[in-house]
Amino acid sequence: MAQGGIQAADNPDDSPVLHYLDVIGGGHYANKPDLVEAMVKDAPDVIKWHESLGVMFDKTPNGTMVEIAGGGTSRRRMHSCKDYTGLEITRVVLDEFINKEISFTEFTSAVDLIMDDKGQVAGAVLLDMETDEYRVARAKSVVLSTGSFGRLHIQGFATTNHYGATGDGIVMAYRTGAILRDLDSTQYHPTGAAYPEQIVGQLATEKLRGRGAQPVNKDGELFVYHLEPRDIESSSYIRECYERDNGITTPTGMRGVWLDTPMIEKVNGSGTIEREFAAMFRTFKKFGIDIRKEPMLVFPTLHYQNGGVEINAQTETNIPGLFCAGEVCGGVHGKNRLMGNSQLDIYVFGRRAGIAAAERAKTATIGKLTLAHLDKYNSWLEEAGVKTDRKAPMILPEYRGVKTLEHKLNIL
Repeated sequence: MAQGGIQAADNPDDSPVLHYLDVIGGGHYANKPDLVEAMVKDAPDVIKWHESLGVMFDKTPNGTMVEIAGGGTSRRRMHSCKDYTGLEITRVVLDEFINKEISFTEFTSAVDLIMDDKGQVAGAVLLDMETDEYRVARAKSVVLSTGSFGRLHIQGFATTNHYGATGDGIVMAYRTGAILRDLDSTQYHPTGAAYPEQIVGQLATEKLRGRGAQPVNKDGELFVYHLEPRDIESSSYIRECYERDNGITTPTGMRGVWLDTPMIEKVNGSGTIEREFAAMFRTFKKFGIDIRKEPMLVFPTLHYQNGGVEINAQTETNIPGLFCAGEVCGGVHGKNRLMGNSQLDIYVFGRRAGIAAAERAKTATIGKLTLAHLDKYNSWLEEAGVKTDRKAPMILPEYRGVKTLEHKLNIL
């Protein structure tokens, strides 16, 4: 689902040091330094690895990698595949996975982690979503890579996240005693679609602004620099709509600002949008909106979970046998993530998690399996006087099959 690209400092005028400074600054200096160091140092090798597998990054006719700017970056280091970068990388990695005949189980969700009498994570309870049967998976190493919590719709916002993004990994890790961090920090992407209603909340990639599109209010005024970090950019849009009342209101009551996409072709030449933003062009064209000639209406959308389970640079948690990678983790991005560092994050720490988990599995021994940590967790709830009818993990959103998600926001 990632559109814009993946960062890596591999140009002569760039370096991992500059990338590191951008990440730390963008995260408001709340990042875990060793994680940022690992990410920026591994970045160029990740791009080489992707290319070796067959990922087709955008290049100039002479074969040079096309690299563009992102919000909060001091250099152009965004590598992309038009505006469907995530799809292209996944296509290639999935092919490699299948070709290597790695075994896997489909339509099955972990509902809780299993521990042993030595205090190690030793597997998981799985739910077969086709038969509603529970199964036990024993494991000497467990890697959590369950992603975000966008479908909790924090503060009532629409989200870019997939349907199963309900934050289950954080809950399962917490119940084993894993340390969490920065859960107060949630990222809202500045440019979620605000119209038409059918695609409200859907991502309009930051790459649009990287190529010249600018946010303007109902009077056509530029009210914020178009390449600010996402938290600054998003808060500016919200203030323009709800404090200054300079937004545009849709027939359903949704507010937004214009993203001047026709500016892209004025700056870069005719044909740029169809060539570089095929997915965006096609999506809006279905609703009769030609983004080459008409602006998009956008408003911030719930996009990324900055906080999560704390890990070290080898992706180990404080619980033996439990590793985490990707958006379920906290510490990499501090209080705000820069564009292109989520794709980088998952491949840097996904590879590190695979290596570390495999090494541990060579020597680890598993004791008697137990779910006693859940009894302990429930006793904590009782002692704290917490009463709730919420269930965790959720697997799918609570509104599934019950009601349609209401997109109208109430943030005043």
